[in-house]
Amino acid sequence: MCGIFGYIGVKSAAPLLVEGLRRMEYRGYDSTGIAVLNGEIQVHKKVGKVNDLKKILPKVIKGNCGISHTRWATHGGVTDENAHPHLNETSSLAIVHNGIIDNVRLLRKKLESKGIELVSETDSEVLAHMISIGLDSGQEPIEAVRQTLRKVVGTWGLCVMFKEHDMIICAANGSPLILGQGDGESFVASDPHALTPHTQSVSFLEDGDIAIIRRGGFKISRLEGGSSSTGITILEEEWGEADLGDYPHYMIKEIHEQPEALRRCISGRLDYANGNGKLGGLRLDSATLRATPHVRLIGCGTALNACKVGRLAIEKLARVPAMAHVASEFRYNDPVVDQLGLHFAVSQSGETADTLSAIKEIKLKGGLVFGIINVVGSTIARLCGRGVYIHSGPEQAVASTKAFTNMVASLLIFALRLGRTRSFSRAKGRKIIDEFKKMPDRLEKYLEDPGPIMEAVDAVKNAKSVLFLGRGLSSPVASEGALKLMEVAYIPCLSYPAGEMKHGPIALLEEGSPVVVIAPDDEMKEKTVASIHECRARGARIILIHAEGDEIASEGDISIAVPRCDPLLTPLLTVIPTQLIAYHAGLALGCDVDRPRNLAKSVTVE
Repeated sequence: MCGIFGYIGVKSAAPLLVEGLRRMEYRGYDSTGIAVLNGEIQVHKKVGKVNDLKKILPKVIKGNCGISHTRWATHGGVTDENAHPHLNETSSLAIVHNGIIDNVRLLRKKLESKGIELVSETDSEVLAHMISIGLDSGQEPIEAVRQTLRKVVGTWGLCVMFKEHDMIICAANGSPLILGQGDGESFVASDPHALTPHTQSVSFLEDGDIAIIRRGGFKISRLEGGSSSTGITILEEEWGEADLGDYPHYMIKEIHEQPEALRRCISGRLDYANGNGKLGGLRLDSATLRATPHVRLIGCGTALNACKVGRLAIEKLARVPAMAHVASEFRYNDPVVDQLGLHFAVSQSGETADTLSAIKEIKLKGGLVFGIINVVGSTIARLCGRGVYIHSGPEQAVASTKAFTNMVASLLIFALRLGRTRSFSRAKGRKIIDEFKKMPDRLEKYLEDPGPIMEAVDAVKNAKSVLFLGRGLSSPVASEGALKLMEVAYIPCLSYPAGEMKHGPIALLEEGSPVVVIAPDDEMKEKTVASIHECRARGARIILIHAEGDEIASEGDISIAVPRCDPLLTPLLTVIPTQLIAYHAGLALGCDVDRPRNLAKSVTVE
């Protein structure tokens, strides 16, 4: 949520800043802006996306040092004035800021009492003026930033550039910043994806770190003084592989990348000899697994839906109580944390603020918490210290697709591992592993012939609302399908366990109402058929996702078949038609499928 990119070196800064923003545009695209140092600080900013900014930029912008920002609005409307970078009154320094300043009202009043005129509605602008006051009092740049942040309550990923000083000062607290070192040049970004074209050697700032960045390198210290323990991380090369290729949009590209992403996720993690799963990053022995009284899974949005699948799989395979929690509610519900319990924080970006807050609460109360994430070196990965990388590769579309399948796959492997420490037999484990290994090929097979997706799109694109139904493991798949269609096509959707449909949502049904039903060939199928009949009796039009060759196909007005597989693994397949429906419905309605309105990929504010 909001993107920062900065550069200091020997090259022209402006093209690098624009390209850095382009690679991070999924983090926010209400407005964009750059500031370049060339004797003066030259600022260009514009409501809209990076392409809108490029249209107003001069052909040549001289200068080898600059900072830039792509915004997702929190304080103040979407206007040019509220876009970053922000300047102080004399234009002698510029700042870009991610995060939220909680005590901004008090700070604004103090600045206004000094006669300072604030030109934006943002909380971020106050930082520029406060740092400027420090400089005017004789403080060095690093000390002016340090003293300013000591007066601030909130979160920040902050970069400051000075007219009179050849440096960029950066600070992080609750909002990610990554420093990169090249040959005679240095970089800063809020997302490692923006750094991979320039360097693989990076440092992830820890909360409370502050850094001076120069051409020849950077020096990291602590806000309270003293040195930082932050070290060097080598980025995985796959984070550089994010071009569109032959695809028109990132979303459809990432949908089609799911087979290969799933292969990466399960590679080396299925132990056929023992009928077991291997997740070495958890560093959990069998005794600890056997002793755990419960498992808690915590996430937001798509990650939460993956958690719901994981909860059911853990209880089914391991017979251990499991819960899926909404991360944004977890800390505020004053949870009881059992120190023997296992907690999993699930997040594609590894930066989700609500999930980070839940992790801190669990750790404060002495609980064990592990990350299930996609981004190496992300804040959740570093805070947990142990976990599972899902290896989806970069996900540029805001609406998550391949990360969902790999989150689910990782949780299924953990359920297998936990189950084998209990009464789960090796023979049953081997049977599941045999099926698991076939899943990437089955995903490829389905994507080669996805069935009557466009018929389903015609049924939903003009609907007042769409109902998604499923039972058992298919219920969270229905939730994920509803979320995707809302995100990408802006169609109101409801998702319910199919048995709950008659306890309220059935009132919405009228002649022609589309109902998407997830009904694989499992033990819940017959009960799901009963719900289909109840919907059809009210005039609903049924879009049915089912197993290939199943007689249930006749129950659908539009029937979409997916390859057969073990019932436990069906979410990996049945979710894909819902992703395709969302994608094509968004296109049919003229929506920006990669950058849906009001949404950002990495939600780094609570």
